[in-house]
Amino acid sequence: MKPHQRIFFIQFAVALSVGAFLSRLPDLQRKFGLTEGELGLLLAVMSLGVLCGLTFSVRIIERLGARTTAFVTVFGASAFFAMITWMPSALPAMPLFFIAGLFTGAFEINANIETDRHEAQLGRRIMSRAHGMWSLGFFMTALVAAGMRQAAVSIELHIFLVLLTVLISGSIVFSKIETAPPRHDAHSGENPLVAFPTIGLLPLCLIGAAPLLAEGASVDWAAIYMRDVFDAEPFVGGLSVTIFSLCIAVGRLGMDPVIDRFNPHPVAIVLLGIVIVGLLLVATAAHPGIALIGFGLTGIGCSSVYPLAISAAARRTDRPAPVNVAALGQTTFIVFFAGPPLLGFIAEYFGIRFSYWAVVPVVATALLITKALAAAAMPVTGEPEPVQPHG
Repeated sequence: MKPHQRIFFIQFAVALSVGAFLSRLPDLQRKFGLTEGELGLLLAVMSLGVLCGLTFSVRIIERLGARTTAFVTVFGASAFFAMITWMPSALPAMPLFFIAGLFTGAFEINANIETDRHEAQLGRRIMSRAHGMWSLGFFMTALVAAGMRQAAVSIELHIFLVLLTVLISGSIVFSKIETAPPRHDAHSGENPLVAFPTIGLLPLCLIGAAPLLAEGASVDWAAIYMRDVFDAEPFVGGLSVTIFSLCIAVGRLGMDPVIDRFNPHPVAIVLLGIVIVGLLLVATAAHPGIALIGFGLTGIGCSSVYPLAISAAARRTDRPAPVNVAALGQTTFIVFFAGPPLLGFIAEYFGIRFSYWAVVPVVATALLITKALAAAAMPVTGEPEPVQPHG
């Protein structure tokens, strides 16, 4: 396995745990006896954990290195997601939601920074493909979760099996990760304790946040949407998450050459337009098949906009790359994790269809400012950089 492929696996492994957990949210909701709004509150607690992980972990990650950080964050997140399912009620589960979010936020910085550094070494784009591994893992675990739900396998046993899978595979893959050297033009300043977005970074934050809001609405609420609107069987409801995850994975895994050929700006315009079409199909669907098509289109459209924003942030030279990536990650993942809880409150008071309508203006606004991706249009490097000794 090549060095950058081991970094890909960090994304894949976390997606297995997060995807399995989110796919079983309808079962967790029933177990704890929660309304949509109360479930949204628990997800908001997890969002707070993600925010803290993104805000305060940059120095710790740089000190620990990529390998140790991968072990701590991936195994930590997977373990706490598994523990949540064994809690008797929502109250004792609340701190576990926070800690799982904390590890998830720190994992995001580690994976993105290492991917950007490997891009510089390889001389070609791999950021979209790296996030494609997250989506591939999400697709695979969502497909398994749909079958598990249909077979009435308990949520406790299901998530425990996922934890074992991550622990065994991660122990093999992560053991040979080595921290990649920084880009040759990277900012040499020190990493501050707290990473906040600058004014110049805010447009990229919005561009990255909009598709993540659509993604969060799809992976968190799609199964519940299919159940409440169409009274769909568990397998059909699970297909909504599965189809979305498959489409976003295919889009991300194949998008890097397209971006290199046509440049980020026009690609982002097309993708965000597809997101809007998909959301409108979901919001107005009169048949489960139409809703599934809408989720598929939303997945394709969401595929590579966020990776483009990450690449543009990492290549800014005003601050060290980890700081800009962390700052963008704060904003976008607040939306990814806090957006769905807010949509849950909208669903409770205005209906779950309207929660998908509410995402459309955010995506449309991001479409209008896609010129901020100009930095991502710069070539990764003129020639592949020589691999420097490290480790």
